[in-house]
Amino acid sequence: MQGPLLLSLKVSLLATLAVTAAGLAAAFALAGAKFRGKGLVEAALLLPLVLPPTVTGYYLVMLLGRSGLVGRQVYAWTGWNIMFTWQAAAVAAAVVAFPIMQATAQSAIEAVDREMIDSSTMLGYSRVETALRVTLPLAWRGIFAGIALSFTRAMGEFGATLMLAGNIPGRTDTMPLAIYSAAVSGDWDRAHLLVAALTLLSVAMLAASRGFARRLL
Repeated sequence: MQGPLLLSLKVSLLATLAVTAAGLAAAFALAGAKFRGKGLVEAALLLPLVLPPTVTGYYLVMLLGRSGLVGRQVYAWTGWNIMFTWQAAAVAAAVVAFPIMQATAQSAIEAVDREMIDSSTMLGYSRVETALRVTLPLAWRGIFAGIALSFTRAMGEFGATLMLAGNIPGRTDTMPLAIYSAAVSGDWDRAHLLVAALTLLSVAMLAASRGFARRLL
């Protein structure tokens, strides 16, 4: 169990760092913005949340695979392909977790009193300074919730990971994939143990994040 658990933690931490940065950037760009097609952009960003994970994985293979739109260029330049590596598992986890972070952060940012943001701008602060001094401190609870939920979603990712990273013991078998392998092979004792560990870890993560948020209120 130690191998899949440590791999899942590594993959989930890397994915969470990526979606926190990308999700906050997208949230700040879209919050309060008014332009034609904004609804389509927001819908596109939410697609990994509503598509079957295997479909998301299929798109990732078409994009990053050795013959994919991006993957073939990377392979031609470096001779390296991301498929069937633990980095591929991190990419898959990040893609499926991104909509949670982006949507949660955007809602939190849009809930900030617009007058406070306008006042900061009138005082001469730049958009970046306003975001750091005003928006983030007021929206941090929602943003923190998005980070916690993104981490737990990344921990539980299965379908897209299987498509892009495969299920290679010792290399790409995250906890969900290890559970699947144990169940398919009839090793129910191992499956029960892995399921219990993943469930407890997810509950502990959510409980810890809620407790941390309450202490900072």
